[in-house]
Amino acid sequence: MILLSSAAQFSAIGVPAKLTAILADLGIDTPTPIQAATLPDSLAGRDVLGRGRTGSGKTYAFLLPLVVRLSGGRAARPRAPRALILAPTRELVGQIEASLAPLAKASGLSYLTVFGGVSQHPQVTALSRGVDIVIACPGRLEDLIRQKHCTLSAVEITVLDEADHMADLGFLPGVRRLLSQTPEDGQRLLFSATLDNAIDTLVRQFLTRPVTHQADSVQAPVTAMSHHVLHIEREHRLSILVDLTSAPGRTVVFTRTKHGAKGLARQLNRDGVPAVELHGNLSQNARTRNLDAFHSGEASVLVATDIAARGIHVDDVTLVVHADPPAEHKAYLHRSGRTARAGNAGTVVTLMTAEQVKDVRDLTRAAGISPTTTRIKGDAHPILAELAPGERSLPGPFSPVATPQPTASAKPRQQRRRSPRGGGQATVGTTKPPAKSTRSSADKPAARSGGSRRSPARSTPGSRPHSAASFSTGRR
Repeated sequence: MILLSSAAQFSAIGVPAKLTAILADLGIDTPTPIQAATLPDSLAGRDVLGRGRTGSGKTYAFLLPLVVRLSGGRAARPRAPRALILAPTRELVGQIEASLAPLAKASGLSYLTVFGGVSQHPQVTALSRGVDIVIACPGRLEDLIRQKHCTLSAVEITVLDEADHMADLGFLPGVRRLLSQTPEDGQRLLFSATLDNAIDTLVRQFLTRPVTHQADSVQAPVTAMSHHVLHIEREHRLSILVDLTSAPGRTVVFTRTKHGAKGLARQLNRDGVPAVELHGNLSQNARTRNLDAFHSGEASVLVATDIAARGIHVDDVTLVVHADPPAEHKAYLHRSGRTARAGNAGTVVTLMTAEQVKDVRDLTRAAGISPTTTRIKGDAHPILAELAPGERSLPGPFSPVATPQPTASAKPRQQRRRSPRGGGQATVGTTKPPAKSTRSSADKPAARSGGSRRSPARSTPGSRPHSAASFSTGRR
């Protein structure tokens, strides 16, 4: 048997050598099932409908054919991008941008991220100069189009990523309006974790003789992921969470509401666990700061609502905890998909109180999961050390450095215009993605003075300086 190198495997599919070399430099050794299935058709210019679970490699499955199609073509006209990628959340837009950056640099393509929560001025300026690829959330893009700052009449290839999540968030009417403004003879690629009736409607209306490929079904559990349900008393929830999250490794904890995420992050920090929050009430700068802290290890815990169930890619998350069981099984699977990524093992824990027993049973059955259920009386049980092994430590709260106030002689308005943040910058050639490159050192999280998470001096498993009070998740 002859084993092909990474470049040979992608080249056999039709990916140009300059792009396969970049993939090899990134440590991408072989096409994933969804990439191997869809790339031959998408590179040939056909419309493609692809289904694959979160983390299956869908991003490169659509970025590679998009870059290939645009390479060597005409320059983008002002306000008329040549390619459009639609995604449901700002976080996913940022992840796509990070993956696109080296491919676009090698191909001489410019790109722009477009989403709300930041000033539109940098986005308008970049569009007026001309940009090849726009990666956008539907709402802000529609605003710019209504203001005549953008037209989709020159789009050659359109990508819709996480289409089912678009439907869950109620974005499909806007998506339809945007797709109807792209040329009918353009190529369209639609990727989704599930293919339900709402997605079928999009396919019938906008895709021309699409080729359908399915790989890594969202209903198929990852074999390296173990699922557990802890039947607990409500008043012990916080102390159990502190125990689990004070073990070595990164942890993502999910709550149902923004208020719940904010309150739980505050309580974990109060009890010595460095945690950051992620939810819809945060500004873009706060989201970026908190995600950077989690990626860098300054914070070992990310407390999030379902906004982080997709689009947040950290390969070494060892534990996912559903502090609040989600409302439906698709959310459970996408939340759980934050662990057991890139071939690593992972553990998923759902905290369940007595009144949630039926809901959790129905939830796991619908998700095709058979979890191990353990009844815990009190806030201590040997199963906790099994689920989150390692010595517990409480290094202290995460506390970012506050941005200094400008002096009287400073001109902050002009400075902000010259240094756009977030998605408001068109990135050309060697320019780094704006979420990273536009932040000053004052915006970055400060190093904790309390030592690393693995420091045994701060705490032991039997020492818990926190209260047993539970946190409030609020109402929707």
